[in-house]
Amino acid sequence: MTRAVYDPLPSLLRRAVRVVALQEAATEAPPANPETPDLREAMPTHQAYATLVRRGLLHRIAAGYYALVPGDEVGKSWKPVLEAAAWGIAAADDGPRSVSLMGLSAAKEYGALDETLSTAVIATTRNRPAIRFTDRQATVSFIRRDPNRMRIKRHTTQLGQGWITTVEQTMLDLAQYPQLGGRPDLATAAISGLVDQADPHVLNSLAIAHRRQGALDRILEMI
Repeated sequence: MTRAVYDPLPSLLRRAVRVVALQEAATEAPPANPETPDLREAMPTHQAYATLVRRGLLHRIAAGYYALVPGDEVGKSWKPVLEAAAWGIAAADDGPRSVSLMGLSAAKEYGALDETLSTAVIATTRNRPAIRFTDRQATVSFIRRDPNRMRIKRHTTQLGQGWITTVEQTMLDLAQYPQLGGRPDLATAAISGLVDQADPHVLNSLAIAHRRQGALDRILEMI
C-alpha cells in the first residue's frame, strides 16, 4: 500500500492567521485522493506538522502553538515579536475578529514604549488562563472584554491582520487598569508616549461615552 504524504504547508500559506494550534493540526483531515481512495493511507496530520517544524518552516511559540516562519527567515533563528505571537495564539483559537491587542501591548505596537515586555495583553470574548511562551520568558494574558464597548481599528502584525485598541482607547485602558500586563510602572510612560498620537476630542468623547471620567482625569494629571 502506498502512503500519501499530507503536506499542510499550502493550506498554512493561505491562512489569515499564521499560527496553527496543535488541536487544529491533529484533527484537520487530509484531502482525499479521489483516484485511488483504497490504495493510499494518509500520513497522520500531526506527523506532517512535525516535519514542518524539523524543516524550520514552523516555529514553536507555546505548547501546542506554532507560527509559520516567513520564507526569507527559514534557516535563521527567527521568532515573532511578543505582541504578534500573543495575537496569533488568540486568533488561532477564536478567530481574528474576536481578539485585539490592548493595554501595554497596544502601546508597544504604537511605538509608545521602547522597553521589551514580558507579558502581552489580549482582549478576547471569553475567559481563559494565561499561556506561557516556550521560545522566551514571557506570557500572554487574556482579558475578557465586550468588543462593542471598545474602540478598535485594523492592525497588521507579523502573523496576520487583526485588531488593536485605538490610541484613545489604549490610553483610557492604561489609566483605568495600569496593572494589566504586570508593569503598572510603565502605564504612565505609555500614556505619555501616546499623547501626540491621540485626538483630544475623541479621547474626551470616549471617556464620557464609556463613563471613564476618572481615567481621563488621571491622564490629564499625567500629561
